[in-house]
Amino acid sequence: MDARSERNAVPLAVDLDGTLIATDLLWESLFLLLRCKPLCLFLLPFWLLGGKAALKCRIAEQVEIDPAGLPYRQELLAQLNEDKARGRHIVLATAAPKKFAEAIASHLGVFDGVISTEPGRNMASRVKRDALVTAFGDGGFDYAGNSRADIAVFEAARGAVVVAPDRAAARWHAERGGALHPGEKPTLKTYVKMLRAHQWLKNALIFVPVILNHDYLDARIIGLGLLAFISFSAAASAIYILNDFFDLSLDRRHPTKHRRPFASGVLSIPFGFAAMLALLTLSGAAALFLPPLFGLVLIAYLIATTAYSLSFKRMLLVDVLTLAGLYTLRILAGSAATGIPVSFWLLAFSVFFFLSLAFVKRYVELRGTELPVGERIAGRGYRSEDQEVIAQAGMASAFSSAMVLALYIQSSAVRELYAQPWLIWPLCPIVLYITIRMWVLARRNEMHDDPIVFIISDWRSQLVGGFGAFLLFYAGL
Repeated sequence: MDARSERNAVPLAVDLDGTLIATDLLWESLFLLLRCKPLCLFLLPFWLLGGKAALKCRIAEQVEIDPAGLPYRQELLAQLNEDKARGRHIVLATAAPKKFAEAIASHLGVFDGVISTEPGRNMASRVKRDALVTAFGDGGFDYAGNSRADIAVFEAARGAVVVAPDRAAARWHAERGGALHPGEKPTLKTYVKMLRAHQWLKNALIFVPVILNHDYLDARIIGLGLLAFISFSAAASAIYILNDFFDLSLDRRHPTKHRRPFASGVLSIPFGFAAMLALLTLSGAAALFLPPLFGLVLIAYLIATTAYSLSFKRMLLVDVLTLAGLYTLRILAGSAATGIPVSFWLLAFSVFFFLSLAFVKRYVELRGTELPVGERIAGRGYRSEDQEVIAQAGMASAFSSAMVLALYIQSSAVRELYAQPWLIWPLCPIVLYITIRMWVLARRNEMHDDPIVFIISDWRSQLVGGFGAFLLFYAGL
């Protein structure tokens, strides 16, 4: 008997979380539960009193997972299918609850049996080892796992298949050997994507009150603005991570978002949770050096963004109004941090301008999704027939922002701040050029789904925006 035939004659037990799939179903189902039934948060401590197995099973009772959408380790799955075709007996041995394990086994069609967690028995580590030894005998099976909890099972198995190992499993493999599937390693780019660092540019709005008040040469004011920028950027990244947790299943069905670090499984949810807490700590520490009013604006931002992630983003029109409000909050944060008051004109312009950008974002999402009439886009409150209404509302908001700007330029406040106020009149057509051009490109399907990223990366928008900034600066000299 050759080595391959000898291997196929021995049953293979395969772990699920972190091994067959690049995620952990306990964390996934927990955030799915909180997204669908937020009030269950208060029941979790009582469920946990019954033990970890009871917690897993109670959560599984409340939610449904999509087996087809999970991030499978394709190399391992291909090997399992090959072994199955050669007649090997393969079982799924997992600490996931029975409901999830059986759904995945049924979807893949590669397993001959399932050993999983049930109430009162968490199928992990020694419990899993004992169950497999009882079924196949000591050394009578091979085992594929990935973590410290799997080492006890590796010790009892005839052979080990170590998949994307954590530090403990990697050390065990280095000492004992066995087959290895290393898995995808995160890079610096992975962590930058996790933080959504490009989105920090939105927080430059914090400096708008400084610029409009001509305090850009005041070192103290600039220092306060930088602290506010750091605080808001850290808070924003923390919320982006939380938002990714709630949208895992939706992101995996998206043509580009499925490559995000948590949706793809390159980064684990526990790591992301720790990073989120560290970012919130950094945000709070920076806020301590700023006026208390800034702290209140920051708290309002965190509450609004969390509500958006949990609920508002799935509500018709409420989502775009919230997005416009969040942009305006950044301007208010700059005012609170520096003590520079903001005018009614600035806030009105901000609301209309960013409302137009929010409508662009939703319009592009609808254009990029093929839906039958009457069906909502996944995770949103919009249907395909809403495209024209969204476009009309977005363009009307763009013209409204230009109108507010025109009225402001003609007001007495401008004559007090600017020596040559007539020089800033071109800002009105500049605003219209940037916004209406985005709408034209959106209708042509030629625009990025994030309008802020588009403005930053589009050289024409940069050119006319830079010209407008020059006029604003020169008019104030």
